[in-house]
Amino acid sequence: MSAKTSTTESDGFSAEERAAMKERAAELRAEGKKGAKRADGLQAVLDRIAQMAPDDRALAERVHVAVTAAAPDLTPKTWYGMPAYANAADKIVVFFQDSGKFNYRYSTLGFQDTANLDDGDIWPVAYALRTWSPEVEKRVIELVRAAAS
Repeated sequence: MSAKTSTTESDGFSAEERAAMKERAAELRAEGKKGAKRADGLQAVLDRIAQMAPDDRALAERVHVAVTAAAPDLTPKTWYGMPAYANAADKIVVFFQDSGKFNYRYSTLGFQDTANLDDGDIWPVAYALRTWSPEVEKRVIELVRAAAS
């Protein structure tokens, strides 16, 4: 490998990954300072959704409505700059990753290990979302209810 190649190629994180890590560090710093944590978390989620591209924003808004209706005990907050919803122990249960976050061709509804979705020895923990429909809404609500139970 030439010296020029070795200095121009990056073995590290992409710009998007570095930005996500910076967002998470800011979130962690802010959590220690805020008194009205739930309200601040909700506002952070709404602000993040408002920053998304129109197609992603439409999906994120529907996901937000579905999650908050299906599992009102989950607390909205951002997580690595993504809208997320945490349990009483402040552990993330479900999150929404817009397609623009890492330049994917679809948005993602994901679940962390605190989600109660266990089904034998293998089960899905992330779902690609491209459009919203009554069928998608029904499935999201089912998943969120199970995850939060």
